[in-house]
Amino acid sequence: MSAFVWVLGEALMDCVAQPDGSLRPFMGGSPFNMARAAALRGASVGYLNALSTDLFGLQMGAQLANDGVELLLPASRLPTALAVVQLNNGQPSYGFYREGVADRDYTVEQVLSALAGAKPGVLHTGSLLLVPPEHDKVLAILKGAKALGWTISVDVNLRPKLASDLALYVEAVNAVAALADWLKASDEDLALLGFTDPSRTNAPEIARHFTGQGASRVALTFGEHGAWMTVDGAQATQDVPTVTLVDTVGAGDTFWGNCLGDWVLQPDGAAARVGQTLAQAMRAAAINCTRPGCQPPTYAEVLAQG
Repeated sequence: MSAFVWVLGEALMDCVAQPDGSLRPFMGGSPFNMARAAALRGASVGYLNALSTDLFGLQMGAQLANDGVELLLPASRLPTALAVVQLNNGQPSYGFYREGVADRDYTVEQVLSALAGAKPGVLHTGSLLLVPPEHDKVLAILKGAKALGWTISVDVNLRPKLASDLALYVEAVNAVAALADWLKASDEDLALLGFTDPSRTNAPEIARHFTGQGASRVALTFGEHGAWMTVDGAQATQDVPTVTLVDTVGAGDTFWGNCLGDWVLQPDGAAARVGQTLAQAMRAAAINCTRPGCQPPTYAEVLAQG
């Protein structure tokens, strides 16, 4: 496996409601955030979706370049997608504006051509691209990528408010998750997928559902109650570090970006260091939670907090 991650997924502006009623824009989108986090961890990262030629798109492209993420497809003349974010005690809820937007301006053939032209690495996806009918394009890409020898990473990251038919959305997510080699899901994701009372206690049982489909690495996060991970059969669990919370926007993306970064930078011995990988990913997510919006830390910052 090559030491790089390519990311397929949305890039949007999180317009966060302020106490005075105004909206403050932050760059976001789970895969966009994850790409930044993995690059700041030290991995070689490419972003596959188009960014807009509008002001937001230009800002996002500059941010990716600053963090060391390579843009792999041409820009789009379509506008940047938007999310309106309401915060309640630091916990975000979202409303999305996703029709006719730049990050959906791609074709299956375009992406598969790029994948075929590179040595296989890790292809990450998840979040809003799993909402029907977009998931059909993603499924075609993932099946083609697996045939080319790519390792598939999926962050479930369900957004039920975006789906006109929740049952169809869950079915689509399950179809994508079944193709994952590496998978992350939160307790909220797991509840929507039909798991009863997901917790660290029953995490091993839940993970067996995904490993039974072929996933070799599974991370399950439980908000303030910590996280659990299995890597190639080895397991670890971890509490949440104590920090001064600003908000949790992008915490899961930062967590998973640090996991992927660790695995592609050190492909050997991943099972033996599952506890270290999990602890550092949790620490990175905790640092992100001390900052407004998604602002993943560098690996040096993570080590400094160790």
